[in-house]
Amino acid sequence: MPDLRQLLSDRFRLPSFRPHQEEVCRAVAAGRDALVVMPTGAGKSLCYQLPGLARGGTTLVVSPLIALMEDQVAKLRELGLAAERIHSGRSREASRAVCRDYLGGRLDYLFIAPERLSVPGFPELLAKRKPSLVAVDEAHCISWWGHDFRPDYRLLGRRLPALRPAPIVALTATATPRVQDDVLDQLGSPQAERFIRGFRRTNLGVEVVEATPSSRAGLVRELLADPERRPAIVYAPTRKESDALGAALAGEFPAASYHAGMDSAERDRVQARFLDGSLQAIVATIAFGMGVDKANVRTVVHTGLPGSLEGYYQEIGRAGRDGLPSRAVLLYSWADRRTHEYFQGRDYPEPEVLDKVFRALGPTPEPADLLHARIGPRSGVDYDLFERALEKLWIHGGATVTPEGEVSRGGAHWQAPYVEQRRHRAEQLEQVTGFAEGHRCRMLQLVEHFGDREDSGAPCGHCDLCRPDDCGVRRFREPTTEELRAVREILETLRQRADPTTGQLHKEVSGGNGTGPERKAFERLLQGLVREGLVELQEDSFEKEGQTIRFRRARLTREGERAVAGRSDALAELRVEAPVSRGKPKKKTAASGASPGSRKAATVGGRAQPGRAASPAAASAPGLTADPDLAERLQEWRLKEARRRRIPAFRIFSNKTLEALAAHKPTTREDLLDIHGIGPAKADKFGEELLEILREG
Repeated sequence: MPDLRQLLSDRFRLPSFRPHQEEVCRAVAAGRDALVVMPTGAGKSLCYQLPGLARGGTTLVVSPLIALMEDQVAKLRELGLAAERIHSGRSREASRAVCRDYLGGRLDYLFIAPERLSVPGFPELLAKRKPSLVAVDEAHCISWWGHDFRPDYRLLGRRLPALRPAPIVALTATATPRVQDDVLDQLGSPQAERFIRGFRRTNLGVEVVEATPSSRAGLVRELLADPERRPAIVYAPTRKESDALGAALAGEFPAASYHAGMDSAERDRVQARFLDGSLQAIVATIAFGMGVDKANVRTVVHTGLPGSLEGYYQEIGRAGRDGLPSRAVLLYSWADRRTHEYFQGRDYPEPEVLDKVFRALGPTPEPADLLHARIGPRSGVDYDLFERALEKLWIHGGATVTPEGEVSRGGAHWQAPYVEQRRHRAEQLEQVTGFAEGHRCRMLQLVEHFGDREDSGAPCGHCDLCRPDDCGVRRFREPTTEELRAVREILETLRQRADPTTGQLHKEVSGGNGTGPERKAFERLLQGLVREGLVELQEDSFEKEGQTIRFRRARLTREGERAVAGRSDALAELRVEAPVSRGKPKKKTAASGASPGSRKAATVGGRAQPGRAASPAAASAPGLTADPDLAERLQEWRLKEARRRRIPAFRIFSNKTLEALAAHKPTTREDLLDIHGIGPAKADKFGEELLEILREG
């Protein structure tokens, strides 16, 4: 077998492997089955292209998207490799010529669409000259637990045995542990080696903002007004919204919409202009981006709640593939969830509807139209609903469908898996809603969702929860006097009660008479306490009438207990999320609002918090600028400390505090206490290290 590193250099013109690629390539080249789950931009394609070339013969690639196939074939040909494709967009004559080249051993790679395997005689043709490797791209489509299940992919499990002993490598950017298991079961390779790697995107800051639908277009326009946040991809929920926002952005800089309602020539033209840089932003429905290789996308925006975390992660993975700092912004509201629930109800009918269709099916195949006519309009099953029910029956074995579209009754055990799949879809919506409303590091939530086995488990230091002072849309402010009073009641209640639900906690803080904060305002205060490390939230659930009811419990952390006891100044750092409007709120200045040092001493649990007048060093003084090199060293120290303690970086010190340190360069503990954001507790905890960095600076 050729040397893989030499092939990488000579045939693919690459100087070295990307992280995790080499171990996959060596396993596949050696003939072992593999499942590769790595994020968009991690270089999954090389994980079948290189070992396929090393093994000799033809690598068969199953791919679900024509655009993806065309892109891959073009790139391989540019490298001087023999690559071809067969899909519905090609003529019969061209496809026959490709088949002859395959049988003649003249191809290094053959790309096919999964539905090709249902064409009579085609699987047998492939088996006449077995491939040296079979690669299944976008493998999550095999699993009905996946976010983008495609029934044609289920044919693979029945067709692949005839192509053995070729090893099989399944590749995807998005597969939860459950999907991983199902993919390998369907491919008949449950013992395949798994490579679940690299889900942490260290250069991507994720930001989630609650915003009304009417405000989102304005927020997107203002976010992308900064040229450094472009090129950008904006994902809109509907074609209508894509067109409207695309037109609005086009009035300010080169932008266009992209969706399936446009003719293919226009879509290709828009995509080409975006790839060559003529367009700085593209407003698309979720179909856009598969196989699009544009490394310098700086921002990905979602103007509505995604349907699943798997789809969301795949879409935000199109930002920052060049390794430079990038941002993903999600704008959502509760109304988005209702929209998803409506479409889920439409696409996954009640089991009773499927049962009506199943009972009407007979043992002899018949046209679907005749079956629907026999069920009759009085049943309440219109033709659209009938088709969706029939498709689900076919997927789960309750119906048999011939290539000609005739249907007959299948097995009787379809109901349990269908009910489970329907429940799983609802659970995916719960997961993405929980992510949007979550209080933990965004990237860490995503990494855990996909089961990355080698991740450090540390907060990312870039998202809106790790670094709230560096958001593109989301804004935070100091709490009002009334909010501080409510915060003190929250902490005192948690001191007295063990792990109440957040609903119980809100009720107690409100006193049951409506005098306290309303629920949304209460949640913002609770989020602030979680960000500051004073309160922890834990997910919990119970079963009721076959449904899983999820809720959260709250409890004081050790730092929260110290704050209640008056032994911590952490409450002084508390910030509350400011609701977004169409425009960004102006930053508070000394002329327009209270200075940082003017806040009066607060009481927590009946004890006075230490309050002290701020010296001029409490905020950056006019004419005094921070030493940039020193500021950078302080930021590096903060990030290292945050990772070591597994807490968000802002909980160490805010950017404002680091800037003040780099500007004033205090030399003693007393001088440190004059810096805004450093109280006695933080001076004791970090003082010596800070002073050492400042002395070296």
